[in-house]
Amino acid sequence: MSKKPEKKEVETTGHSWDGIEEYNNPLPRWWLWTFYACIVWAVLYTIAYPAWPLLNGATPGILGFSTRQNVAEEIASVEEANAAINDRLASAELTQISADADLQSYANNAGAAVFRTWCAQCHGSGAAGATGYPNLLDDDWLWGGSIEEIHTTISHGIRNETDPDARYSQMPSFGTDELLSKAEIRQVVNYVMSLSTEPNDPAVVEDGAVVFADNCASCHADDGTGDRTQGAPNLTDAIWLYGGDYDTLITSVSEARFGVMPNWNERLSDAEIAAVATYVHGLGGGE
Repeated sequence: MSKKPEKKEVETTGHSWDGIEEYNNPLPRWWLWTFYACIVWAVLYTIAYPAWPLLNGATPGILGFSTRQNVAEEIASVEEANAAINDRLASAELTQISADADLQSYANNAGAAVFRTWCAQCHGSGAAGATGYPNLLDDDWLWGGSIEEIHTTISHGIRNETDPDARYSQMPSFGTDELLSKAEIRQVVNYVMSLSTEPNDPAVVEDGAVVFADNCASCHADDGTGDRTQGAPNLTDAIWLYGGDYDTLITSVSEARFGVMPNWNERLSDAEIAAVATYVHGLGGGE
């Protein structure tokens, strides 16, 4: 009777954790060859495609593949397809765009895309604005709400230093520059509040009216309804760009406000500006 061969004990790695040793079993062949194939694939990939970062880019790869180039080609293809209608939009009279149903539809869709890309960061995705950024849904416009005026504002911007035709106005800092005393500022703020709501101190409203007539009426008009040619807001309604409460108005009169909007005529095409002007005008607040 033959003797049963003894089972050979597998060697250990020599490592031991709490008395537990690790066997030095070989890796499965299928796993090992898969691992080697992955290494070969990775080397070939880094040769064929952009892979390794350099100081000014990355290794280009022998195939010359570029996702940026692919995107640029897609953009160029879309622009070529829309070239004819963009030319129509850029050359159309702004007030006549709504008379052409196809052009109006295209302008609204293109304008919405432009707005979401360039304007929503300040005016909000729904164009309702925020503190210091105008609400484009109402009919309270600092510089006018006709489609031509909106187009001009978008094209040249407000109070920027890059476009000589930018809309420009500057409210004096009545407190910081000591043009008015603190008492006079309190008086005029209470008068301004009385034009649309209850003042904080009714007893000084009459004195505030005098301060307003001497210092504010030249821009905001004698009755406080404002002047769009100067970008001076209407103070008789309940719509406030920075807030209409007492403390906020004290700050506005004392330190003044100086919001800046960039000119988009250097970043957007004529057709894009016409499109976004059409879109904004059609949001509900355009005049």
